[in-house]
Amino acid sequence: MRTVSPPGTWAYALRLPYDPRAARVARVTVRAALDGHGRHELVDDVELLVSELVTNAYRHAGGGCSLRITALRDGRVRVGVWDGHPHVPEAFREGAPLSPGDPHAPGGRGLHLVREYAEAWGVWSSGEALPGRRGAGKLLWFEVGAAPGPA
Repeated sequence: MRTVSPPGTWAYALRLPYDPRAARVARVTVRAALDGHGRHELVDDVELLVSELVTNAYRHAGGGCSLRITALRDGRVRVGVWDGHPHVPEAFREGAPLSPGDPHAPGGRGLHLVREYAEAWGVWSSGEALPGRRGAGKLLWFEVGAAPGPA
């Protein structure tokens, strides 16, 4: 049996260690994937947004994270970052304000940037893990960029 991806779809996954350089590695990875598939117009926005998600995981989850970038059938690109902490950040909760509370605070704007620049975004949380069991965590994701039309 042979499995063939539909034309134009692809996916890459990367496990990032708990390291302050993880956001940079994530940016380099998404740039290479997008450039390699001719989606140059998305590079700057995706680099910014993935950097925010990976930095959030590094600062708040206390462990490594996983990155997945996927080209969808409709031409959009979905990026997800999974970390091992089930807490959903305030900015990604349903009904959260679109702008951060204190514009002069030293942080707290990154996830609001994701909400502002992404065409779609969301979160899935597995909740608390049972004692002695792995599996707690959350996935923050966003989608950008409908496929460009014919030139």
